[in-house]
Amino acid sequence: MFTHYFKYCILYIAIVFTGLLHAQNTAIGRIVDEKTNRPVSGVEIFINDQPSSYLTTVSGNFSVKTDTIIYKLRFSKKNYSPETVEVTPENAADILVKLSSEKISNIEEVVINNQKTKFKNKKENPAYRIMQEVWKRKRNNGLEKFDTYTFKEYEKIQFDANNLDSAFMNRKIFNKLDFIFDYADSTANGKMALPVFLNESIYHNFGENKPSKRDKKLLVAQKTSGFQDNQVVTLTAKNLYRDINIYDNTLNYFDIGFPSPVGTDGFSVYDYNLIDTVSVRGENAYKIRYQPRRTEVLAFQGYLFIDTDSYAILEATLKSTNKINVNFINAISTELEYDNPDDETFLPKKVVTAIEMTPFSKKKTAKSIIARRSVDYSDYEFNKPLADSVFTRRKEEYDADFVDKDETYWSQARPDSLSKEEKGVYEMLDKLQQTPKFNRIVKLYETLASRYYNITKGIDLGPITSVYGKNEVEGDRIRIGARTYFGQNDPWRIEFYNAYGFKDQQFKYGVEGRYMFNRVNRFMIGAGTKRDITQLGVQLTTEDGILSRSFASSTVFARGENASLSSVNQTSFFTSIEPWKNFQVRVDGTLQSIKSANPSGFNLMYYQDGNLRKTTNDSRVTLSLIARPGAKFSQTGVDRYEHGTLAPTIVLKYTRGIEGLFNADFNYNKLQFMFYKPIILGNLGKTFLSFEAGKTFDTVPLALQNIIPGNQSYGIVPNTFAQLNYYEFVADTYTTLHIEHHFNGKILSFIPLIKKLKLREVAFIRGAYGSLSDAAKNINVEGFRYSAPNEQIYYEYGFGIENIGFGNIRLLRVDFNWRGNYLDRPDISKFGIKAGLQFNF
Repeated sequence: MFTHYFKYCILYIAIVFTGLLHAQNTAIGRIVDEKTNRPVSGVEIFINDQPSSYLTTVSGNFSVKTDTIIYKLRFSKKNYSPETVEVTPENAADILVKLSSEKISNIEEVVINNQKTKFKNKKENPAYRIMQEVWKRKRNNGLEKFDTYTFKEYEKIQFDANNLDSAFMNRKIFNKLDFIFDYADSTANGKMALPVFLNESIYHNFGENKPSKRDKKLLVAQKTSGFQDNQVVTLTAKNLYRDINIYDNTLNYFDIGFPSPVGTDGFSVYDYNLIDTVSVRGENAYKIRYQPRRTEVLAFQGYLFIDTDSYAILEATLKSTNKINVNFINAISTELEYDNPDDETFLPKKVVTAIEMTPFSKKKTAKSIIARRSVDYSDYEFNKPLADSVFTRRKEEYDADFVDKDETYWSQARPDSLSKEEKGVYEMLDKLQQTPKFNRIVKLYETLASRYYNITKGIDLGPITSVYGKNEVEGDRIRIGARTYFGQNDPWRIEFYNAYGFKDQQFKYGVEGRYMFNRVNRFMIGAGTKRDITQLGVQLTTEDGILSRSFASSTVFARGENASLSSVNQTSFFTSIEPWKNFQVRVDGTLQSIKSANPSGFNLMYYQDGNLRKTTNDSRVTLSLIARPGAKFSQTGVDRYEHGTLAPTIVLKYTRGIEGLFNADFNYNKLQFMFYKPIILGNLGKTFLSFEAGKTFDTVPLALQNIIPGNQSYGIVPNTFAQLNYYEFVADTYTTLHIEHHFNGKILSFIPLIKKLKLREVAFIRGAYGSLSDAAKNINVEGFRYSAPNEQIYYEYGFGIENIGFGNIRLLRVDFNWRGNYLDRPDISKFGIKAGLQFNF
């Protein structure tokens, strides 16, 4: 018995001794801020008296394990006082390190003043010294520093009808709809606000920075108040908003650049005033008020809350001025909250943006819609392994019922419960859905937005904007079209149209069908045929769809006579797929015959093997590679709705003409490239850049050549040359460049009286260069008439005035165009005025 007792004692001593050795070789614990008790990451840990750090933490927790005994740990982080901890067997498994903020000695004492103070220069302003420290520690989004990350995003969008009064509520339009005002609430100005729309969405975000950079935003739940079948409203709501970073120099609202109050050039736009120190979520913060120096510019006013120790932005408010020059917008306000895990990064915590929209007037009492979006970010996790399958697009993600969740799910998933008014939106919209009058109003809105009118389930008439047109050959032209439409996610669609010209007394038609097999990679096939009068030569990198709108039918008023129209019979087949997100591979097979629609005024005849031909027969195959990096789409059917972004469009096309196939006349090879990109240039405005280049490697007649796009209409047509006649320049090798800059009223806002009109200025320049071989000229009967801009670069320049209108409806734009060279040609236009409507902010 004693022997057994002795063995147990030896075993017990061995276990204890082993544990003590283990404890001395391993240290585990956490690091927090002494003041806030929040975890601190990015801390260097030194073992014993070693001169170099053993590791740098990526979170508030740490674990150190070595082959030697650990008796001391030293913790070091910028802007914190170093901390040393003695490691013993008793504390080795649970070490708590509290770091205290190091006092900044290189910033002078600041004086707090609640009044707006004028300083001789910015260096006298104490707010300037604070902002300098903010700029020194300019933070980046913390998601960029981790190998992997995941987080949850809860988004809520609500529309409220604002400034309602009894006179408005008693109008005839609300007959049989007056029950909706039972859900209205009084506002601070004594008027009524009525919630009319509510959309909730939950996203799971996944990202990887190493070894490769990729991310995924997965919509896992969505709930919309009564508009599940009316997605135009939902999509319009989501398209109003952009993600912003307060540390950027420029903030993107509606794809318009606003100067950030935290940007390094903020003092050129804003006046800053340090007014107080306050507590923000338990941390001391400077409260700085800022406001624009000139109220006519696109800028904000509001407050910045800056941590007194780390100079991190804890919160910020941004509110537009009363003179904001944005169409349909009366006011914008944003509230931002950030977490700051270390000195170099931030993490979004909450963003709330409210936009007041109205087409009526800028008055505060105008009837308007308040569109409010709040986003809560939570459940951040970092550096956890993510399987490749996380980033793979899966079929179930595109099914309609994938985002359908019951109320139990929503009550647990919401960061805060819905208010009584928000719950009332769902109840009210459910009642409205049963009201015929309301459905008629929604149908009118959808008709205007989509350009199609629904006549019965599954059938839409339209586009309504293509019903009437006029040209030299057809005279007055009527076009009636229709499409199948059962919902926004239809996997197949058939479209057709019939047209009639009252001058040529000819019927035209077009029909196309498309079917999508897979919503994930958008594998699709389609076919179509048409017989129509078309204005060729108005687009270099042409669209391949059969039902792409004919330019001839849209030219109602034009300068000079235009007889250069073609009669086209065309049949096409295509297949396309997206092997990667926003990258499409498309193959088109096309059979067509082209001849002049007006032989007496436009000659398309050519020589082939000594014979004179008037019809060009063409069989071709086209391979297109189309990239849209950063583009965002809604809907998963054959047609998608694209959200407004600054995403570029990159197109590479190769076309092979095959002689003899279905009586085709020519073998040829053509290569084309197009690049288009909108670019925000800080508070200087936005530039649109468009570049195209191409080459036809073989001799082809005029009907198949590259035509530098002219524009003889009085309308503004993108990527065309306003002062060129149709077919004035023909090239088998070409390059074109269009640069258009919108100043957003920055220049005109300096001019007294004119600035009250809220007009905006546009400047542009366009250029084209190319060559045309002698063989390409000689093949055409009238080839001597055609040439390329090879002597010098052809260019046009000019300026435009946009935002013309009244109140909040400012849709008209007028351009003044000058032709830069090739001025000795007959029948040219050296100067021209174009006008058009722009439906943008």
